[in-house]
Amino acid sequence: MAFLPQEIIRAKRDGGRLSDADIEQFVKGLTDGSVGDGQAAAFAMATFFKGMDIDERVALTRAMSQSGSTMQWDRADLHGPLVDKHSTGGVGDKTSLVLAPVAAAGGLLVPMISGRGLGHTGGTLDKLEAIPGFNVNLPVSEFRRILGACGCCMIGQTAEIAPADRKIYALRDVTATVESPYLICASIMSKKLAEGINGLVLDVKTGSGAFMKDEKDAMFLAELMVETGERMGKSMVALITDMDQPLGRYVGNALEVVEVLEVLRGEGSDDLRELCLELSAWMFQLGGKTQTIEAGKMLAKELIGSGKALDKFREMVKLQGGDLDTIDHPEKLPRPKHSLEVLSTKAGFVSAIECEAVGTACVVLGGGREKKEDSVDPGVGIVLHKKVGDAIRADESICTVHYNADALGERAKDMLLRSYHIADAPPVERRPLVHRVIRGSGAK
Repeated sequence: MAFLPQEIIRAKRDGGRLSDADIEQFVKGLTDGSVGDGQAAAFAMATFFKGMDIDERVALTRAMSQSGSTMQWDRADLHGPLVDKHSTGGVGDKTSLVLAPVAAAGGLLVPMISGRGLGHTGGTLDKLEAIPGFNVNLPVSEFRRILGACGCCMIGQTAEIAPADRKIYALRDVTATVESPYLICASIMSKKLAEGINGLVLDVKTGSGAFMKDEKDAMFLAELMVETGERMGKSMVALITDMDQPLGRYVGNALEVVEVLEVLRGEGSDDLRELCLELSAWMFQLGGKTQTIEAGKMLAKELIGSGKALDKFREMVKLQGGDLDTIDHPEKLPRPKHSLEVLSTKAGFVSAIECEAVGTACVVLGGGREKKEDSVDPGVGIVLHKKVGDAIRADESICTVHYNADALGERAKDMLLRSYHIADAPPVERRPLVHRVIRGSGAK
């Protein structure tokens, strides 16, 4: 019987369950061009409204993962289990740049395929490219070589990896179906499973600066991904983490590299350091390097304290063409021409920060992109001096804006001033950094 994409679309539109063969044929059609953009968009919309059960999600994830090259590692050359981490994105979230070298220094292999920033959230690739010369556009063969050489490699999705996902993601972006948890699950998991990993730690953000602002939505997505990964034979865990304020104190690509280097030297913001230790510990536990999360945190602390994690970061930067001089002298990273202070108009305590507005202010400065084709200024950004719960005096600096264009600096300043809420008393309670942990059967 001839393959008719419209019949598959109709079945999903009417609430039917698609077979593995239906989904495999449809994804093959996405890849070879026999399924048109209009049909792919209709499929995305039908899935948005009707959802997918676990069998459909697994079939879609597997088919998208296998639509291009997948990492087939030679076990004779491996010196550790393959474990990765994925974040759903937030403001100031630079944990991947810390976790990859920490995990690699602890004996794991971390083949990390990351993304660029879009909208108010930053992107791992944009941060890495703030290091002059750092190449994230590597072919699969070079990805393999560097991973074998130093235990971690961080690249972008290539044309070889999950091409069906690239096509359907572009259509989701223009058809208002990006928010579908079923399609998000398949998109994230297909790329991660193409890496050939054994285990995956998911950092699912919730709060005002996250895509999933409601914790129930974040939990639902986390459960979908953990269940899908487990059905495909992977060790899985998801942490629901807070994004009601920026993570760390630096927002902007080169600035966030500076903060990463601080953490790798045993310094840095308390919340960023704490989350990096927590996520590292789960990576070590999934990879069988430690039996408990506490032991994993201790291992991560030891690797940072000894300098081994920083040495591993330096090794990865060198292998991917980055300027090593900027690692020892971060003042040589891209810097803007100007800076200005955002001063509080009243005394009191920071009761809340509109996190998305902070991320948007960085985009306004040129540190992010509203559209995929926008370029990014690596040097601009924001340094936060006050976070939720901190006391502040009238005319004291809330944050510093680093900018190149005067008009953009003033616009960002106004946005940041409005994003901070000052109260007479500190908040009664603060949201925990880690809200919940959703464990797969392989996570103790």
